[in-house]
Parts: sequence; structure tokens; C-alpha cells
Amino acid sequence: MKTLLATLLIALLTGCATGPAIDHTYSAKGQSSRVKFVILHYTAINLPQSIKVLTQQTVSSHYLLTDETSPIVYGLVDETRQSNHAGVSNWKNYTLLNGSSIGIEIVNPGFTDTPSGRIWYPFPQAQVDRLIVLLQDIVKRHNIPPENILGHSDIAPQRKQDPGPMFPWFQLAQQGLAVWPDAAKVAAARPGYDLLLPDVPWFQARLATVGYAVPQTGLLDEATRNVIGAFQMKYRPATIDGTPDAETASLLDALTAPAAKPAA
Repeated sequence: MKTLLATLLIALLTGCATGPAIDHTYSAKGQSSRVKFVILHYTAINLPQSIKVLTQQTVSSHYLLTDETSPIVYGLVDETRQSNHAGVSNWKNYTLLNGSSIGIEIVNPGFTDTPSGRIWYPFPQAQVDRLIVLLQDIVKRHNIPPENILGHSDIAPQRKQDPGPMFPWFQLAQQGLAVWPDAAKVAAARPGYDLLLPDVPWFQARLATVGYAVPQTGLLDEATRNVIGAFQMKYRPATIDGTPDAETASLLDALTAPAAKPAA
């Protein structure tokens, strides 16, 4: 009797542990990966501190890319699960991107403020090369378009600067891992904007078309400057003061102008 009871108890506990039996005979056509975006960050702290913060505190990321001579990619959160890397964030019609993105933290000091100005730190080429391989793998598995590989400053321009103006977005674009304005279109648009700079509403509308959350106030307020600065940091890092100038207008034009219709 005791043996029978023990057997029944074990069977009951085993059933509770494994959950109900699921038949996977059928698979729905209407499905896609929950991952729509990849968000890139710098840690702004060294490697030991980065590991401690990202594994022992509330903030986290799916991957941590080290800055060692031979960079290592640590997987900290499974891609099927949400990590806390994006915070309050917006891109196009998406909000709170933690639930729809993979976060990659890159070990990099970020910047240092000095009496002579802010000093930003570059990313070693070995680190960039390792990142490209990682991104290619993620993109292939989740079918993520290049316009959805973004920086933290893209999705939260009012409070974030990472991965900063030293991040090599153009290298990623050359690998099909980021959107980049066509140089010929930028050059063609520049003379017109040198003669007549668009007004603030034009900049706000074009930035929104790219995907940025920017106020449509018609005023060159601090929030608008922050968004322009985030855009400049990515596409024109030589000057990132948030001033709506002709070069910034030309870059925006190249990224957002409707494609020319083919001749009939």
C-alpha cells in the first residue's frame, strides 16, 4: 500500500513539474519573432563593473561585448526573455522597447568631461568586428531590417547619448546592418539648403519620419535640439550641438525624401 501511494505521489509531482501535455502537430502561419529591434549601448564603466551591474542589479542586457584584445560576447539574458536595457523609449509607433528588442551593451568608457570639453572614447576595431558577427547572427534569426538596429540615443534622445559619436555606424551600414543616407543624394540636396534653410517644423516632421519621438511644436526648444543632436551623433558626429543646419537638412532629406517614380 505504501509503495502504491509513493508511486502515485511521484506521478502527481512529476505531472505538476512538467505541466500539461501539449500537442504541437499544428503551427500557426500568423506569427513572427517578438524581436523587432536591436538596441546598442555603451556601458560607460569598465568590464568588471559592467558584469556586476548587468548581472546583479535591475538593469540588464541580452549580451555584453567586452573590450578585451580578443573581445568576448557574454549572453546574460535569453533572447526569449525581456531584459531591462531600453527603459522609457520610442521609435515610430513602438513604445517601451524592452519587450520588442534585444539589448547589446558594449564595454566602453563613454566620455569624460574636461576643462577643454568632452572627450569621447573610440571603439577598438576588434570589438566592432565581433559586434558585426553578433549582429549578423541576430538579424538572420529574427529577420530584423537595418532600420531597426538603433542606438539608445535614437530611442531615448532626451536622456541618453550612447553609443555616442565615436560609434562606427557607417561600418555597420556597409555590412547592411544600419541605414545610411546616400552620399549622392546628400550632395545634390546641399546647395539648396545652403541657400535656404528649412524651418523648424520641417526638421521636426522629417525627424519623426525617420522614427524619432520629437515634439511637433514648431519651436526650436530643448527637446527638439536633443533629437537633432541624437541624429547628428549618428550621421554627422563632427558637430552634435543640435543646431538645425544645412548639412543636417541634407542628410534628413536623403533619408526621408520619397523615391522618384519611374518614367512611364
